[in-house]
Amino acid sequence: MSSSRAATLASRLVDPNVKGSRNRRDDSEDEDEDAIFAELEEEIENDSNSSIREHALQLLKNEMSRVKDLQANEHGTYGEISDEKEVIRTTAREKRCVVHFYHTNFKRCEIMDKHLAKLAPKYFNTRFFRVFVENIPWLVEKLSIQVLPCVICFVGGVTADRLVGFEELGNSDSFDTAALELRLATSGVIQKASTSRSDPLFRVASKKKDDEDDFDL
Repeated sequence: MSSSRAATLASRLVDPNVKGSRNRRDDSEDEDEDAIFAELEEEIENDSNSSIREHALQLLKNEMSRVKDLQANEHGTYGEISDEKEVIRTTAREKRCVVHFYHTNFKRCEIMDKHLAKLAPKYFNTRFFRVFVENIPWLVEKLSIQVLPCVICFVGGVTADRLVGFEELGNSDSFDTAALELRLATSGVIQKASTSRSDPLFRVASKKKDDEDDFDL
């Protein structure tokens, strides 16, 4: 068995689209994960070459350890971080991170949440989460966030790209998740396996510039 074959088997542990992969939302996820590991281990042990078999098993164990670390850091889910310092630590620590800066008063933020929640389990190696702008005033100013929804992509601990409003998604509330997926992929944050003080701080991104709703925090 080649290293590439072993890596392919190991990828079943994290790829939600591969048959036999673990459903991370299942209450019995630990048992499912152990079952998959046992199945993959059996496939590897059937290889006739002992040295390759040993190497493949080590690769699989390393992948299991990596997956558990990612799970501990809430990869595969779309959650929320409320502490500003934790947001800073997370974006600096994670290799790839998609952060949605939102406010509860904006309908388009809810729409963005829906799409990001779909993408999070699909791109397990990228951390997805949202932050309520009122909880992070320093970051809002530091990152010059003025229009919501605002999605910022962090790669290697630094800001790589940002998506403001829906203008790049057809400027429509009914855009497809695939459109957002493609847009995020261009920044490299997801990868497939294989103003003056008197100005309003936030504005709702709308279909027409003249139709923007101002919201002063």
